[in-house]
Amino acid sequence: MSREDTDNLILAIALMAVAGYVDAVGFLRLGHLFVSFMSGDSTQFATSIARHDWSNASAAGGIVLVFVVGVTGGRMISKAVGRWCRPVILGTELILLLAAMSRPSLEPAVIVPAVLAMGIQNAAVHKVGDVQTGLTYVTGTLVRLGEKLADAFLEPGPTTRWAWLPYVLLWLGLVAGAITGALGYADFHLRALLIPAVVLAVLALFTTSIAAKLHTEV
Repeated sequence: MSREDTDNLILAIALMAVAGYVDAVGFLRLGHLFVSFMSGDSTQFATSIARHDWSNASAAGGIVLVFVVGVTGGRMISKAVGRWCRPVILGTELILLLAAMSRPSLEPAVIVPAVLAMGIQNAAVHKVGDVQTGLTYVTGTLVRLGEKLADAFLEPGPTTRWAWLPYVLLWLGLVAGAITGALGYADFHLRALLIPAVVLAVLALFTTSIAAKLHTEV
């Protein structure tokens, strides 16, 4: 794995941790709805409709809609700013998390900026070498982990022996973030979002320095 691929993998793991953290806070805040795991919210939407629970259905469906808006916005931003995509995406995500934290009322709508942030985050990293990355969900990561483990057993060799490891690290990043987010919410409620906001600020500065270096080399 090249130095660039290693840096990208570290960035992806850090963003998975951010997603896990924010998702745990949102899950606890919203009462078993998610801000980044849209499969779960889609299932909640469907089962709520089947039970005629229109309040929960509208909440789950609304979150899915906001998430898609965030993904769309992140894609548009990345296309517009080119090599500055990552610092701009991360900076936008940072602002949205601060907005979610700034009004800790009892209304669930305060989590909307966090949902937008999770949608936008998906534009930051799409692939690390041959490793496909999803930055706000883990099902695809686990599927690819299982596939790479099968390859390692069935076709042992230098290219397959450790090909599964990045997927484990991505999964562990999300789990570690979620554990930390749950602990943070227990003590600080929405103010706990300050921790991933700080992480995003550091990552934004890091990616800005890389983009600036690339700009001077052109």
